[in-house]
Amino acid sequence: MATDGAIGVFDSGIGGLTVVRSLMDRLPFEDIVYFGDTARVPYGIKSVATIRRFAGEIARFLMQRDVKMLIVACNTMAAVADDVVRECAGEVPVIDVIDAGARAAVAGSRSRRVGVIGTPTTINSNAYAERIHALDRGVRVYSAACPLFVPLVEEGWLDHPVARMTAREYLKPVLAEEVDTLVLGCTHYPLLKPLLQRVVGRRVGLVDSATTTAELAADELRRQGLAREAGKPAHRFYVTDVPLRFEAIGERFLGRSLGTVEKVDWAVD
Repeated sequence: MATDGAIGVFDSGIGGLTVVRSLMDRLPFEDIVYFGDTARVPYGIKSVATIRRFAGEIARFLMQRDVKMLIVACNTMAAVADDVVRECAGEVPVIDVIDAGARAAVAGSRSRRVGVIGTPTTINSNAYAERIHALDRGVRVYSAACPLFVPLVEEGWLDHPVARMTAREYLKPVLAEEVDTLVLGCTHYPLLKPLLQRVVGRRVGLVDSATTTAELAADELRRQGLAREAGKPAHRFYVTDVPLRFEAIGERFLGRSLGTVEKVDWAVD
């Protein structure tokens, strides 16, 4: 594989743009190709078989664009379709948000008491606990589903009284377990990071799924000699639908203009 290949990033919608944002900051010379399956989101209400099929379709789409790395920025796909993506990728390295978050949580927790918050599908999959325990069986994991966080973020209510009240209610049972590390197990959640830090206090460290994934990607590219050290990067964005407010929400996630977004129709059922 050559260093001039792009990093392929994909998600069920636009939440994965927080991962792209962190990649742009951490790896400023890398080309990035992003795929958001906006026509078929949300994935959480679909069967495992369907999610695995979608993940394979998207992985193959990105592999046809000569990517040198695949990043699964969707927690749901990472939880149930990691093996499908790796099979499609072949020799191309694959990074996923759950593995990155689990590694950062184990490395960062001193008390070995870790909290995980995410969508109901991600929490019910138990994927974070399984990955964390694969690294350290002695870590205790306390999880909480936070279904209202995604619509709050997409509405832009990042520091709204409703968001603060919701966060306090969701986090009560996790904080009662005296965790010292909290994994933000959804790519929407980094936008709530300032609010969540105030709710949990300074003694609890937050594991941001976007930044930890970018760090793991940087380490892997460097280890395999695939990192670009110079050049002007190209960023391409593909979606399966352009819903109302897509541009405004997408730019909030990315922290900058999206530029040209290409709509593809092949993946729409």
